[in-house]
Amino acid sequence: MSGSSSVSAMKKVVPQLRLQAGLNRVKVSQAAADMKQFCLQTAQHDPLLTGVSSSTNPFRPQKVCSFL
Repeated sequence: MSGSSSVSAMKKVVPQLRLQAGLNRVKVSQAAADMKQFCLQTAQHDPLLTGVSSSTNPFRPQKVCSFL
């Protein structure tokens, strides 16, 4: 019984392996270069790098109003 269940399990794995084998791969060095280029191109619009103006920052501390 275990031999036939092993064969049926392998038949389920084969299509996934064929799919993965057919994918176009990108070298890690090329992917890293592409990511670096993207980061450099979008750095000027990144609020973590450029900061957020206090007038448009929704998380700025609220002003306290007291009448005492």
